[in-house]
Amino acid sequence: MIRRAQPWLGTLVDIGIFDALPEDEAQRAATLAFAAVALVQRLMSFHDPASDVSRLNRAAPGAVLAVDPHTWQVLRLAQRVSAASGGIFNIACAPQLVAWDCLPAPADVAATPLRAPTFAPGLEVLRCEDGGAVRKLAPGWIDLGGIAKGYAVDLAIAALQGTGVREACVNAGGDLRVIGAAALPLAIRSPAQPQAAGAHLSLRDEALATSATYFSSKPWRGASVSALLDGRDGRPLAGPASVSVRAPLCAAADALTKVVLASGDPTHPALAEFGASAFII
Repeated sequence: MIRRAQPWLGTLVDIGIFDALPEDEAQRAATLAFAAVALVQRLMSFHDPASDVSRLNRAAPGAVLAVDPHTWQVLRLAQRVSAASGGIFNIACAPQLVAWDCLPAPADVAATPLRAPTFAPGLEVLRCEDGGAVRKLAPGWIDLGGIAKGYAVDLAIAALQGTGVREACVNAGGDLRVIGAAALPLAIRSPAQPQAAGAHLSLRDEALATSATYFSSKPWRGASVSALLDGRDGRPLAGPASVSVRAPLCAAADALTKVVLASGDPTHPALAEFGASAFII
């Protein structure tokens, strides 16, 4: 058994391998899993000008870009969750998050704010096409912060399984996935007192993601905003609730927490499409 942690994706990624493997094999497996997480950060960072996300954000409407297959998969999943949720989950929210100072403006527009796009609910900014290409449909910026972390967890788990690991947990700041026969006990933060537990559960061969605004809420022009919003109208999510979603894959769980948080519905129909369930604290 080994346990290692590294800072990635704006959080601490913790990898635990529980198999009775030789030390060198376990360390090698963990290194490959961290490399998978690093790949997701490189491809999908809003901040890195060389990432696929930044390339898409700079592209003019009508442009068709080739992106990494992992980026394409995440964009395609984001479109599925958006459709299933009636637009609650919306990766084209980045202009609003920049306006609230929850995201920094991309370097190439920071000095010329008039060039910055505005958030338009319902506007389709891009479309995934066959062959791994993405077509830019309208001016706008996307941010994959609400789904890429979960995908990185799934990719890290796949890397571990590819080395023969059967019992493990990858935890990226509360978005996690467990493999193996043993149940892993977990505590969920209380939104009223984030330093304390608000719920306890066990996880076996599935993923769990949690979203809340107790760390990102802040005042903005007389209102309270956060790093989360309702993609249907741009309304900030800054309430006292915490949402956790269980699902087979962490990417789906990650995205669906925003759907439940915005709708307030722990039985939202989008959950069933991805084999997920939710609870609200």
